[in-house]
Amino acid sequence: MTTPSSFAASTSSVFTDPTVQIPTFHGLKSSTSLALARHLRLFAPSTSSSSSSRPLLVRAVSTPAKPGVAAEPKRSKVEIFKEHSNYIRYPLNEELLTDAPNINEAATQLIKFHGSYQQYNREERGQRSYSFMLRTKNPCGKVSNQLYLTMDDLADQFGIGTLRLTTRQTFQLHGVLKKDLKTVMSSIIRSMGSTLGACGDLNRNVLAPAAPLVRKDYLFAQQTAENIASLLTPQSGFYYDMWVDGERFMSSEPPEVVEARNDNSHGTNFPDSPEPIYGTQFLPRKFKIAVTVPTDNSVDILTNDIGVVVISDAEGEPQGFNIYVGGGMGRTHRVDTTFPRLGEPLGYVPKEDILYAVKAIVVTQRENGRRDDRKYSRLKYLIGSWGIEKFRSVVEQYYGKKFEPFRELPEWKFESYLGWHEQGDGHLYCGLHVDSGRIAGKMKKTLREVIEKYNLDVRITPNQNIILTNIRSAWKRPISTVLAQSGLLHPRFVDPLNITAMACPAMPLCPLAITEAERGIPDILKRVRAVFEKVGLKYSESVVIRITGCPNGCARPYMAELGLVGDGPNSYQIWLGGTPNQTSLARTFMDKVKIQDLENVLEPLFYHWKRKRHSKESFGAFANRLGFEKLKELVEKWDGPVLSPARYNLKLFADKDTYEAMDDLAKLQNKNAHQLAMEVIRNYVAAQHNGRTE
Repeated sequence: MTTPSSFAASTSSVFTDPTVQIPTFHGLKSSTSLALARHLRLFAPSTSSSSSSRPLLVRAVSTPAKPGVAAEPKRSKVEIFKEHSNYIRYPLNEELLTDAPNINEAATQLIKFHGSYQQYNREERGQRSYSFMLRTKNPCGKVSNQLYLTMDDLADQFGIGTLRLTTRQTFQLHGVLKKDLKTVMSSIIRSMGSTLGACGDLNRNVLAPAAPLVRKDYLFAQQTAENIASLLTPQSGFYYDMWVDGERFMSSEPPEVVEARNDNSHGTNFPDSPEPIYGTQFLPRKFKIAVTVPTDNSVDILTNDIGVVVISDAEGEPQGFNIYVGGGMGRTHRVDTTFPRLGEPLGYVPKEDILYAVKAIVVTQRENGRRDDRKYSRLKYLIGSWGIEKFRSVVEQYYGKKFEPFRELPEWKFESYLGWHEQGDGHLYCGLHVDSGRIAGKMKKTLREVIEKYNLDVRITPNQNIILTNIRSAWKRPISTVLAQSGLLHPRFVDPLNITAMACPAMPLCPLAITEAERGIPDILKRVRAVFEKVGLKYSESVVIRITGCPNGCARPYMAELGLVGDGPNSYQIWLGGTPNQTSLARTFMDKVKIQDLENVLEPLFYHWKRKRHSKESFGAFANRLGFEKLKELVEKWDGPVLSPARYNLKLFADKDTYEAMDDLAKLQNKNAHQLAMEVIRNYVAAQHNGRTE
């Protein structure tokens, strides 16, 4: 069983260490405090039976300055940009009208709220070539047929010809020029898509299992994710003003969402504000939420600011939710007061209360999260500083109730949903592995043809893969054939290392990248596979590998069994100790390991894992059991594996032409020629053994 008390253990020592000091932040005390104070209300308890027991909350929104305290505490530059932006409009609206290829610093921060980042090619010398990355917002990873085809077209017409699937179930479109931004944005909106809130200091895309399973718990989790996304969507209209001249393209909201957003019985809202939840300042930093069902950890539930788990009764009927809080990945190299952190249990709420509970958590962060230093502005630092008990107490004031005890949960499992599966309604779905989420070339063309021909909707997974949904049984064979011809293979033909690997885009466009990730991971995975072969690990064995170009952790490397985090030009910080089901936090093993020296570290680790592991012990669990001191000793003393004499002396390739033909075929399966040849030989031997010679 998963024990709630264990989730925060890996970071609790940070807060008890007297040498580690995280400066405190004393609430919002900006120059807007006087204006906000006019909205301060004393709310009497409701007379209704449902809330008569709720406590009176005097403090409502932004804390006014105390007597004798300076009215202008230190605030980050971004906070000032937001304050003077007229709800994320100015000066972006003016900057978009200029002939310059780029926008100024303030507009660069504000356009994030609209779902875009300004970038430039860092490998070009001389004058910078500016472009913009657009990120969509797709709760649960749901993408309609119309939106997929639109994104595919936009990638060719205005981007770099590729689409990228992200770790938060969205698209990223790279290479859009400033002059084309309005055309691209309006096209997405008119196809019933959105980029609103995909970036910036507000709730990001809400994750949920991507599988289109017709099951009560999965459907309820997905509907809840969509409702939470709707609840926390900005309301002031800045997005539509900017890109479609104020025309609204919003679908109707469930009444329970509208009711929860407007409810101010516990001082959560800014009365009479265009942004009742966010106000003028929005949140201190980005905010991430995921919803799932017990056992399904396809969403990396413990890495989110809020993790929501559906709890059902014995008949499978959803009754309520467990809530985790305080997960997050970002950190800064060698700054011990910054760290990745796992979410920890907050409590349980009945299903009708989930929107109110989520809103209360968001408002607690809005009011108390730090706004002076963005390194410490995520929810995890507030909870780390306060402790979970104080945090729960404050949230309960905004929620108006006590949280019920956290319900016990079974063990988590990672679910990829790759391959063919039944949906439960007579249709099939097909999960397709996409290396690093990059859809390009023949794969992109084939996917477009299949999705368009069969009028399929799709889902994006949190592992950067894509699911084709609502497929009739009669279509399975022709679709399988077409997909295989373009390299979109059944998962049994994909290297197990690739199945769970992830990487962020990194170089050359990301301004934060220190080294390679997406462009480097194909070669790194091949090198890891070669090490596996050298030390005698089976082809079917794997470890979870995640690579990022900087310590921000966009591909969640701190949950990996082997995490590589950019730590300098062509070098990585190595993290070990995550587990395959993503419930354990990895730890720093080595700093600044040069890319050419990876084998010197990985060979002894994998060699001793094979020989000293317990039955079915994962690499991450093995690393934690042996301890890092012992592992470093094994690396330092490494002289190479002790190889057993081969039973057979096989010469696989007699001539260059055979090798090159085999290598070309192997590349379609993301293997090398040697791997494919050995697989053919194994299959042949197995067929002979079973009395088959076909």
